Amino acid sequence: MHTRRTLIKTAALGTGAVALSSCERSISVITQAFGQSVPEHLAVAQSTQIDPEFHLLSRAAFGPWPGDLERAKEMGRQAWIEEQLEPTLINDELCDLRARRFESLFFSAGDAYEFKKPVLRDELTRHSLLRAIYSRRQLFEVMVEFWTDHLNIDLEKGDCICLKPSDDRDVIRKHALGNFHDLIRASASSPAMLVYLDGKSNKVRKGTQDKPNENYARELMELHTLGVHGGYTQTDVREAARCLSGWTFDMKRKFALHRGDSFFKADWHDDGAKTVLGQTIAAGGREKDLDRLVEIVCRHSSTAKFVAHKLCVRFISQSPAQSIVDRVAAEFTRTGGDIKSVLRVVLNSDEFMASRGELLKRPFRFMVSALRAMAADTHVHGSPFRHGTGQLTEYLARMGHGLFQYPTPDGYPDHEAPWMGTLMWRWNFAMALVDGKLGDVQVPMTDLEKAVGQKGGRDEVASRWWAHLTGRLPTAEELSALAEATDQHAGKGDARTARAELLGVMLASPACQRC
Repeated sequence: MHTRRTLIKTAALGTGAVALSSCERSISVITQAFGQSVPEHLAVAQSTQIDPEFHLLSRAAFGPWPGDLERAKEMGRQAWIEEQLEPTLINDELCDLRARRFESLFFSAGDAYEFKKPVLRDELTRHSLLRAIYSRRQLFEVMVEFWTDHLNIDLEKGDCICLKPSDDRDVIRKHALGNFHDLIRASASSPAMLVYLDGKSNKVRKGTQDKPNENYARELMELHTLGVHGGYTQTDVREAARCLSGWTFDMKRKFALHRGDSFFKADWHDDGAKTVLGQTIAAGGREKDLDRLVEIVCRHSSTAKFVAHKLCVRFISQSPAQSIVDRVAAEFTRTGGDIKSVLRVVLNSDEFMASRGELLKRPFRFMVSALRAMAADTHVHGSPFRHGTGQLTEYLARMGHGLFQYPTPDGYPDHEAPWMGTLMWRWNFAMALVDGKLGDVQVPMTDLEKAVGQKGGRDEVASRWWAHLTGRLPTAEELSALAEATDQHAGKGDARTARAELLGVMLASPACQRC
């Protein structure tokens, strides 16, 4: 295991020894030397059924990096899950090294206003991509994506672009594997959420005709906790909005020590008695009304069922069996919303193992899983994430999955239909990746070929590549389709072109679109 001292020492030696042309290239050399590379040999599946550990890495991670499958098998699935559930114990210095340049992500919400908006958007998006590709804390990153959708905030509304970086850090990432109650409480007073769902305008001043703004209160119940069929009424929404009144955000405050923080204005708050979901909140609670409200909605039985169903849809099936949803909900209730405990039930369930290859990868997962499978290096002579033709962020946008850009509070969907109209862009991305046409993204093709093995006939080699990318051997029909697709280009180029054509067809195939 590398240490911080050896990492720094190697960074210094590497930069001087090879006369690197840029900081980005030195980072590539260092990270590859310490493990972000391709092993000498890759063991691939020997069955037409998806390998169980490959399935685990395809759902609980963003797909295996070369060598991850062997490590998971050696550890055992239970040990792998437990390791991933304790992300702070996983050394992630190599990914941290790649991410250190994103300065805007380390500033408070107020200080982020010093950055230009394109910089904030660019760095937040690039950081999310980079973490998903290179982090060893893969389950953590998967849950970061899940909660980002669950508590969706569109960068394009108001000042959200200045406030989302701190929300990503202090709400989503801080609580991604923590407690659901703490996650919702942090989100409720997050400046980004107060701006996005108009909580900052929720005021009920005495002697005026002010009425509470119900936007956040409604989404808190409908999308964040109970669910649309969770049993709340319009009266509950109105009473919840009264609880939330007075919490606001205003960067224009004068003489404030922490202008970027949300704060409570007592003269905007309706401090009378309230009744939410049948429970009374006594008068005089002031800012504590928010805490009482969050406690009530998080402990409601509908919340356990709603969150359990969403997790099962994300990890198991678009139509999960009621039995697994009930077991996950029961664990949610038993542990008071402990996210780690709930995930143990999901990932160790028979239903999870029985659903191999059934879920369509959303564009972000498809892109990241392809980059990971091909051990792609995105730090070669500069950044591949800058906006422009053929770059990663533009491909994501073309696929309909521009990060932090979903306009409505429900977040990007899990069901398949919305993603079917952009499949051609997946094909284009796959071909560009293996053909070296993604700007500065570089694939170590020679190392991959050696690790996968190139001895044997065409079908034998194709089968090994297929197993590496999909976790199983191809069927006879799939082998025939691969041969037909590549035969069409035979003789039109050199061996490199033929190889790129074969891998591009594989990555764009229906099998690689699912996990």
